[in-house]
Amino acid sequence: MRAVVIEEPHRLHVTTVPDPTPGPGEVVVAVAAAGLCETDVHMLAGEFGPTRYPVVPGHEFAGEVVAVGADVTAFAEGDAVAVDPALYCGACHFCALGRGNLCERWGTLGITVDGACAEYVAVPARNCHRLPETVPLAHAPLIEPLSTIVRGLDIVAPRLGDNFLIYGAGTMGLLYLQVARRAGAASVSVVDVNEERLAVARRRGADAVATDADTLASAHPRGWEVVTDCTGNIRAIEDGLTRPARGGTFQQFGCAPDQETARFSPFRIYHDEIRIVGSMAILHSFGRAVELLGKGVIDAETMITHRFGLDSYATALETFRRGTGRKLQIVPSGAAT
Repeated sequence: MRAVVIEEPHRLHVTTVPDPTPGPGEVVVAVAAAGLCETDVHMLAGEFGPTRYPVVPGHEFAGEVVAVGADVTAFAEGDAVAVDPALYCGACHFCALGRGNLCERWGTLGITVDGACAEYVAVPARNCHRLPETVPLAHAPLIEPLSTIVRGLDIVAPRLGDNFLIYGAGTMGLLYLQVARRAGAASVSVVDVNEERLAVARRRGADAVATDADTLASAHPRGWEVVTDCTGNIRAIEDGLTRPARGGTFQQFGCAPDQETARFSPFRIYHDEIRIVGSMAILHSFGRAVELLGKGVIDAETMITHRFGLDSYATALETFRRGTGRKLQIVPSGAAT
């Protein structure tokens, strides 16, 4: 089969690799589409520490079951599925606490083992979720990023009527916006340097948008109860850390390069009781994301703007880096659209 392989930082190619076969408890999925995200950019740049090279990228994906391994009874050939890429050992200290996303032997399809930027991928059957009839395969790769948003909101635990400030109107910021509104936000403001993305945020329900947070501050003189960075950009993070209201929460949701550091005021964190929280991947949230997408909580058609064939993977990453479009997908059976 054809697949994208990141051999090492700054080196990838599209090549032919052996077709996967399902082991016990596994199924093979014919990949319909795989989404790109900031993690894929960091992997190629050597900026995401858990990556194990060489690896076939692609951790946001869905497709059709085409082969079933021994002991698999819940799925059959022809089933349309989305796949939770998380691989937890189930035996370490953090897994025993129910915190598999912090697993000491943490793994993820498309990061530590071969993923879905290929025609086929073998996956644990327990990671598969059958798609509702209302979710087409073309939209289903959005379930993985949506599940990370669900996890992020679990951590923040917002109150009804909280005001949100989101940095970034890319895919993750727009998903966060839509879920925050559904979760009972009194208002959601969005900051991004890209005017086109801000226009989409406005259409998707943002109460206010701007290219800098100072423009929005007059309407929130005490700050925002929840401030979330969905960019991973250090300047945005440093600015965001100044924006929570007293007693508010700052969430680092975006994936920053693993070597970078940000400056902030420890005194303000202490004096104003600012809560700073991270949000690492997925935890008990994938199934709920399936339900939310199936119920139409997310405008999936607006979110997906570009589709590329396997041979255009490098072009797709460069398009992502430029901030063009929203969710970009790799379609193994197709060409760029």
